[in-house]
Amino acid sequence: GTGDSPNDPVFHNDQTTIILATIEAWVVERPICWVSVMSCLLLTFLYVGSLYVWWSSLPRDHPKVVKRRCVSVLLVSAASPAFVNIWMHWADITVRTQGLMGVRLRGFIPASVLPLLLTTVSQNRQNFKGHNVQSWRLCMRDAEWLRNQVVAPVTEELVFRGAMLPMLVPCTGTTAVIFIAPLFFGVAHFHHIMEQLHIGKDSVSAILLGAGLQFLYTTIFGVFAAFILLRTGHIVGPVLCHSFCNSQGLPDFGSALNHPQRPAVLFCYLTGVLLFLVLLFPLTDPFLYGARPVCSLAPSQAKEC
Repeated sequence: GTGDSPNDPVFHNDQTTIILATIEAWVVERPICWVSVMSCLLLTFLYVGSLYVWWSSLPRDHPKVVKRRCVSVLLVSAASPAFVNIWMHWADITVRTQGLMGVRLRGFIPASVLPLLLTTVSQNRQNFKGHNVQSWRLCMRDAEWLRNQVVAPVTEELVFRGAMLPMLVPCTGTTAVIFIAPLFFGVAHFHHIMEQLHIGKDSVSAILLGAGLQFLYTTIFGVFAAFILLRTGHIVGPVLCHSFCNSQGLPDFGSALNHPQRPAVLFCYLTGVLLFLVLLFPLTDPFLYGARPVCSLAPSQAKEC
């Protein structure tokens, strides 16, 4: 009959009506979801926008630019608990903000060591990058190193995990939030497209491809970091894992395939992946970390909690 065919205008009108009704019901019946998503988008905008407050023609890795941007993101991350506080007041939640964001003392030592051990195991490869005492001293004086290893991990984890997960958990639950929250983190890295276009060193297609790959691996890491935060209830684990991954970079599979000792190198990669999968749940067992306040916000308890 009329409206049954996908090519019929009536059919499309009916579908549009259903979609709009669903969105309206989501906004009206579950306003906490709407407020939570908008809060996360605002935090993302503020974090990325703060990088461009200091307009400069200098490249992003110039020490002056690095220092100014570090100040900006530190201020945004320092303000993120206020966002959570305002959201908690609106949602009538009385749990302590620090606990929700994963800043707490109970279970701190295992939360610092075990997730990092898990990440180190996953990086089981021959070109592991280490530092001696002298190189550490040089690193501490390097603004770019401090940005990549200290400021970025601390501020990004506080904002994109510590602040966003508690606001999304009541709406999505503890399982879905692991995959939804990292999307904000991945999208936040798209601002590099503007910088690359401004430099004009690469073609547009190469820049877009690079941005797509960066979105992919930052989102994947975000899933892992969100999982760690929910399982341990601590932000310190994601921060240390983030810093470690920044120091090691992505696995160079191309070099591994062309390595003179390719079987041994590939064996190291495979062993690291298998150990990671085997140890993922035992090393993040909630029993080791005590009660996790963020899990108290979930509409129903899941395996992560």
